Amino acid sequence: MKIAVAGTGYVGLSIATLLAQKNQVVAVDVIPEKVEKINKKISPIQDEYIEKYLAEKPLNLVATLDGKAAYKDADFVVIAAPTNYDPKKNFFDTTHVEEVIELVLEVNPNAVMVIKSTVPVGYTANVREKFSYRERQADGKMKVVVPNIIFAPEFLRESKALYDNLYPSRIIVGFDDPTLEEAAHTFAKIIAEGAIKEDVPVLFMGSTEAEAVKLFANTYLALRVSYFNELDTYAEMK
Repeated sequence: MKIAVAGTGYVGLSIATLLAQKNQVVAVDVIPEKVEKINKKISPIQDEYIEKYLAEKPLNLVATLDGKAAYKDADFVVIAAPTNYDPKKNFFDTTHVEEVIELVLEVNPNAVMVIKSTVPVGYTANVREKFSYRERQADGKMKVVVPNIIFAPEFLRESKALYDNLYPSRIIVGFDDPTLEEAAHTFAKIIAEGAIKEDVPVLFMGSTEAEAVKLFANTYLALRVSYFNELDTYAEMK
């Protein structure tokens, strides 16, 4: 498969490294220093497994600043752009995700886009509607074309991102349109093929449900961390 990955943070670089074991992968970033390091087989982020795989494994992975060229021939475009949460405005900034979607639709509208960035519940369905467009068919009639966008949440830890991709607790792919079922199954398959862990549970569901699973998992983790931090503080006081 030809796969482009937009973003080379923990999510993007770990998934690019995982998939580059058995697929042709191009990682896209806007920071020249990161692109240069990846092309020299040096990890721009601290992650023991990414560092090891880049240095020692025969990965089919290159990095580029040219998003248009990377997306043009891709079967899948994995979107791992940053979506920083603004607590004052109470929303995720999805600007960079939508910039990637716009560029993909410009150069390769048939590509399947896989959002891996953390987004609000309902975002994938909304963005598919937002970027729908009308296209004239051969018979002269106009048809509404909905972009091929699915959502696949990640459950990764910083500095352990590739390890968590190699030994995933589960693989979840969310899609709403029946025409995307084959693409969803294909993406889940290539993720599983890159993993070391065998018989990984694979779950398919609606995109909104998958987004909720991701946010609930984040909330649960945050509660656990806060709880144990409070226990530590209490123990110190005693």
